[in-house]
Amino acid sequence: MHTTTKTVCIFGGTGFVGRHLAQRLTRDGHYVRIPTRHRERHRELLVNPRIKLIETDVYDTRALRELIQGADAVINLVGILNESGSDGSGFERAHVELPRRILSACNVTGTRRLLHMSALNAHPREEHSHYLRTKGVAEDLVHAAASDGMLVTSFRPSVIFGPDDSFFNRFHSLLGLTPWLFPLACPDAKISPVYVGDVVEAFARSLQDPATIGRHCDICGPETHTLQQLVEYTARVAGLRRRVLRLGNTTSWLQARLLEFVPGKPFSRDNFWSLQKEGICHENCLLDLGITPTAIAAVVPGYLGNRASRRRYQGFRAQARR
Repeated sequence: MHTTTKTVCIFGGTGFVGRHLAQRLTRDGHYVRIPTRHRERHRELLVNPRIKLIETDVYDTRALRELIQGADAVINLVGILNESGSDGSGFERAHVELPRRILSACNVTGTRRLLHMSALNAHPREEHSHYLRTKGVAEDLVHAAASDGMLVTSFRPSVIFGPDDSFFNRFHSLLGLTPWLFPLACPDAKISPVYVGDVVEAFARSLQDPATIGRHCDICGPETHTLQQLVEYTARVAGLRRRVLRLGNTTSWLQARLLEFVPGKPFSRDNFWSLQKEGICHENCLLDLGITPTAIAAVVPGYLGNRASRRRYQGFRAQARR
């Protein structure tokens, strides 16, 4: 596919997916602008001459327009898994208000291409999960802007994993704090984890592919596991001997209610409701984009494993390169 150099503005560009995507786009020759509140905290991005970090307030109308002015495309990756309160206002601000402001700024500046990060199972009429509801509202909002000339592609990933993820790494930390028996909420939740490298490749290819305009793209990994299987895999790869204590729905709900008061909110009622939906794809857009989904066993031992599993992973990588 022919690549035309673009200037791309990435909201959420200093986050997990954003850091990988920014580097991926610059390898295609693109220039990337990333708004941030703390420029000096992201030195790994500052060293790339094609990435420009701009300290600004993205909720300020004038600053937002200046940020987007002259950009060929905008990518919105902003998302939060939990909020400080429990009324949904934090989700509303991050997931709905910001996309609405971005669309308004694009309308003024003339930028028409928008790639938007939604979530698998997002729906504007979701009854319980503020996260899934607000993601669904925003997804409908950005696609409705097609009537104003916006060229939108949205992405709906399952759980995303990679070296600095908040899924396998979080369970690794929690397992390390829990001796022998690990109480697990929603153990039968089904998930098809998708590799961050595949996610950013989907964004990069879609940026150049007009056929993706207007699409709602579900993206998943090649395998489906229960949450219990994934936690047990994490323990095994990390060399931790732990037994999972399966919690039923009522106990899972109570655990979520309790852990909302723990700093960092390792689990919440909103997370509980999200896990009631299957995190799997019926149609995987990665395949449509010519991307072969990456299995967790090909990546996770390389950043999570003990010394022996890291050696096995390095051997796998060496064979794959031959």
